[in-house]
Amino acid sequence: MTDHIRNFCIIAHVDHGKSTLADRLLQLTGTVSERDMTEQALDSMDLEREKGVTIKASAVRMNYTAKDNQQYELNLIDTPGHVDFGYEVSRALKACEGAILVVDATQGIEAQTLANLYQALEADLEIVPVINKIDLPSARPDEVAEDVGSLLGVDPDAVLRVSAKEGVNVEAILEAIVKRVPAPKDADEAPLRALVFDAHYDSYKGVVAYIRVFEGMIKSNDTLRMFSTNTDLRPVEIGIFAPGMKPVDRIGSGEVGYVATGFKTVHECRVGDTMTLASAPAAEPLPGYFLPKPMVFAGIYPVEADDYTELREALEKLQLNDASLTYQPETSQALGFGFRAGFLGLFHMEIIQERIEREYLLDVLFTAPSVEYEVLTNTNEVVKVDSPAELPDPGKIVEVREPWMNIEIITPTDYYGPIMDLVTKRRGIFKQQEHPAPHRVQLDFEIPLSEIIVDFFDHLKSRTKGYASLDYQFLEYRPDKLQKLEILVNGDTVDALAAIVHEKDAYHKGQRLITKLKDLIPRQLYDVAIQAASGGRVISRANVKATRKDVLAKCYGGDISRKKKLLEKQKRGKKRLKMVGNVEIPQDAFMAVLKLEDE
Repeated sequence: MTDHIRNFCIIAHVDHGKSTLADRLLQLTGTVSERDMTEQALDSMDLEREKGVTIKASAVRMNYTAKDNQQYELNLIDTPGHVDFGYEVSRALKACEGAILVVDATQGIEAQTLANLYQALEADLEIVPVINKIDLPSARPDEVAEDVGSLLGVDPDAVLRVSAKEGVNVEAILEAIVKRVPAPKDADEAPLRALVFDAHYDSYKGVVAYIRVFEGMIKSNDTLRMFSTNTDLRPVEIGIFAPGMKPVDRIGSGEVGYVATGFKTVHECRVGDTMTLASAPAAEPLPGYFLPKPMVFAGIYPVEADDYTELREALEKLQLNDASLTYQPETSQALGFGFRAGFLGLFHMEIIQERIEREYLLDVLFTAPSVEYEVLTNTNEVVKVDSPAELPDPGKIVEVREPWMNIEIITPTDYYGPIMDLVTKRRGIFKQQEHPAPHRVQLDFEIPLSEIIVDFFDHLKSRTKGYASLDYQFLEYRPDKLQKLEILVNGDTVDALAAIVHEKDAYHKGQRLITKLKDLIPRQLYDVAIQAASGGRVISRANVKATRKDVLAKCYGGDISRKKKLLEKQKRGKKRLKMVGNVEIPQDAFMAVLKLEDE
């Protein structure tokens, strides 16, 4: 029977206290003993603990005896709050019937609060609103409860007020889940349909699929079938999260657990696929997930060319664990063989880089990020370009279209002016404003994606003393005066340093980049010319001066003609070096493109 099962997730803006609240729930239900309890108990990755943000959705089963003396099985899925990991949230919502909406009592409603709430309402989940951090001196629980109440159309008194850190009133959340969140449908007798909402790779158990059983039942000795690939499997192990992996004999309808598939390749088990019984398969799969569209693209190259195969395997395994990561092979003249990868944002890219280096012990080089452009050619063909090196010849281009985004900024009204200044300088267009709460304003803009991917959020936070929040969605592609900015070192184009820029910014960006590269590229035994070219002409140049060897050191006095001979010989030697010498470009140079706006 499923009457005593509740499946729910925790959604919130980043840093509003989701992971701390999850910790208190684990403690209250006795799922984790006091001795084993650590902060961010559900954040298993070192990166999550270091950065203080949840990156991966994680599941856990809790047993709770409510005030009605009935025991309930509570399946919690903790979700990320950062805008770059919204896809993780959407997958978690599909496996639940209810959601705890956490709002910070000091910050109030923020951009990702709204974005995650709308996703939960679309998934038809029961919302349990919670005001957290009521213990802080700057907390405004009544004021924030009014805002949340008007947003959800509920009485402000129905909004729970808690302090996850101090454990104040947390038990009321468990009671609210039992009372308000509906139980899943009892369908043990129906043909098996289980949704794979996440997965990871284990060296001993193969691909471990995280599942929510909607209909039917999984037993440890069943032969299962993947709908999309039609592949059969005998589970190595089935079990539940408690919070570690705990083997069980069966997982019934309405329950959340895992299946260790034994698959050695990641392509055989995909997130969003449906599991069914091989002996009595279901007629059709469950609705899966829409694949997220990558927003930011960058090249990933191994520092050692021999590590190419290991890098490919690492990306395969990461893609299993993070379905929003996309990649394909790419070759660069400067960097050799590597991959072109797509990410949901710059923070997502940073996390992937650190995971490759830490989990797979690989030294990799990431090129400067770019966005995907559409190019209309003179043959009326529309070409998608996610790397500046792929841009067709200027003579073949009719127009270049860049992606534009809708952005929502929620901020205290005091910072209205600095935000307007920041956005308009980045080619942003103001659309409208709303007041979701007194003294807070929601500003809606349209802005090119290329203007916000690098350091826009940092500047936004610094101008608003950390109080503003940002959410963005793709709008459309629009044509503009865009052109390629190329960097030449000793006359050779370095494709990994190229960028697509607006016509009016080309000169200034080229000049600043050349100035940076002049300091970063090491001196050789000959002069190294660094040039920036755009629109078919060189727009900036600098020389890295040669390290001069004093060939006259041993000439004590004597004939001037001997000194001239030695200097001529040195000159000819440098000319030969220049013809055959390769200039080594350090890793810092490839990221200099990112830091142009910092000056």
